[in-house]
Amino acid sequence: MALFKAGGLAATLKKRRRALTAIARAMRLFVPMCADVLSGRYRPVPWPAFGWMALAAAYLISPLDLIPDVLLVIGLVDDMVIVGWLLTRVDAALADYRRWKGEGPPAAR
Repeated sequence: MALFKAGGLAATLKKRRRALTAIARAMRLFVPMCADVLSGRYRPVPWPAFGWMALAAAYLISPLDLIPDVLLVIGLVDDMVIVGWLLTRVDAALADYRRWKGEGPPAAR
């Protein structure tokens, strides 16, 4: 497996940089966005972001998984991949909020 070769992990992370950046950005912006929506400072409400985040939380909490967590490593990787993908969807749904906050599009950063 390429991951276990010399530099394999670094190369894999470099390839996944865009997704990892989107996940981190979604996690960093979601709570402040909720506060801005609840206080009425930000409208319209980004319902898709709430939906994707609810799905991510439900998948983490739910005992039903694509691959059971009993299969330790594979089950946990399954959770990370699916929740990571859902968080990239949250990030995409927060694009207008990022512009409103003055952070600009991801490519300009």
